[in-house]
Amino acid sequence: MASTQHREGSVELRTLARATVDSTRALFNGSSVVQNDALTESQKVKIAAKYRAEYLSSFNLPRSIEQTANSKQTQLVTAPQVRKQIAYGGTSTSIIQTNVEEQVQQVLGSMRGKEQKARAKKHKTPTRELVQAAAQRSGAGEYVPAGQQIVRKRNYEPVKPVWHAPWKLMRVISGHIGWVRALAVEPGNQWFASGSVDRTIKIWDLASGTLKLTLTGHISPVRGLAVSGRHPYLFSCGEDKQVKCWDLETNKVVRQYHGHLSGVYTLALHPTLDVLVTGGRDSVARVWDMRTKQQIHVLAGHRGTVATVACQDADPQVITGSMDSTVRLWDLAAGKSMTTLTHHKKAVRSIALHPSEFGFASASSDSIRQWRCPRGDFVQSFDGHSSIVNTLSVNSDGVMFSGGDDGSMRFWDWRSAYCFQQTETVVQPGSLDSEAGIFCSTFDRTGFRLITGEADKTIKIWKEDDEATEETHPVDFRPSLSRRLRY
Repeated sequence: MASTQHREGSVELRTLARATVDSTRALFNGSSVVQNDALTESQKVKIAAKYRAEYLSSFNLPRSIEQTANSKQTQLVTAPQVRKQIAYGGTSTSIIQTNVEEQVQQVLGSMRGKEQKARAKKHKTPTRELVQAAAQRSGAGEYVPAGQQIVRKRNYEPVKPVWHAPWKLMRVISGHIGWVRALAVEPGNQWFASGSVDRTIKIWDLASGTLKLTLTGHISPVRGLAVSGRHPYLFSCGEDKQVKCWDLETNKVVRQYHGHLSGVYTLALHPTLDVLVTGGRDSVARVWDMRTKQQIHVLAGHRGTVATVACQDADPQVITGSMDSTVRLWDLAAGKSMTTLTHHKKAVRSIALHPSEFGFASASSDSIRQWRCPRGDFVQSFDGHSSIVNTLSVNSDGVMFSGGDDGSMRFWDWRSAYCFQQTETVVQPGSLDSEAGIFCSTFDRTGFRLITGEADKTIKIWKEDDEATEETHPVDFRPSLSRRLRY
């Protein structure tokens, strides 16, 4: 029995060897000038040899050959069938030879199709075969190039703005002898602090507007203020490179944070961590440990003065705006930049976080733009405030305020970017017209009062007009027919 199987195996090997010799003789016996038919035959032999060596012993054939075989309804011989026929003494050689020829033709056909597609892609013109195939797939007799197909676009539906009551001046507070550059409202909504160019920090009663306390200690203009909601501390920064922590129980400086190389223009407190973030003219934002006064991170990357900083409890936990016209979103844990927004063309002077939505707005002299966190996706643009915008503020009702360097004021609907009120600030009697500028602003904790610090050395408090209704002040919303500018 063993000798019979050995004899049959030797016959199979002899037959395969003869077939290989015949194919080799047929390949090299031709003339030196190779014709197209001879070239096709050589390709057949080459592909057949490669197919036997690489794919015959595999259990799963290539997907392209399987799809082609299924479309033509041809039954291919797989490796298990070949082994079974060899084991039982079947004529596996003829089966292999027949199916190899069929598969060679299929592979050659797929190669021609690939060459035609590559040639069409190179010359940007579809071949006749591709045109016919596309027409058959589409069910039409005429082929339309992809660039000329009519695609129905989704209709642009502008967001209808929500009605908001107009704002009017409620109170004017005088007391500083310099520009008011910083404002901060305490978490209990009982008082607020103001910082001025006169190097003082004043504490005012929010209800009556009376002066409660004056803090002195800075030797240059005060540019930033923040009141902690977790500790009885007030933080201030100024152009004297100093960052101070004031204890509101003793009204004295208890900590100072040294490290900035130039004036400090802005600061912000983290809502849940004992972390302080400051930014200034040295083009970096520095992260400080509030208790140990140690510098945790130096957020470097801006090429200009860091003019504004905002902090939130979810990534990106730190957002900075700079005079280099960029906005950067930072990973606080790693101390590295996550995203850089380069949509602005002018210096970014203010950033405002929405109190309830996960987004923010940035302002520069060319435009005001709204972004969505955490990746900094652009949402929409607030067009119409043609001035150097120094400050932004947003309340929980969806009202955003923007104050300009020329005293212009704009009130916007957050969702639709509709400007429902345009007005000018009221200059204090005796002041120059050039002193009609707004440097800082903030809403109180309820969102019903707006506090602005201005160039005429006054603090103004604004409120909504209680007598206004939708009939007396209707929404004059005129959306454009074209799609809104995205960038």
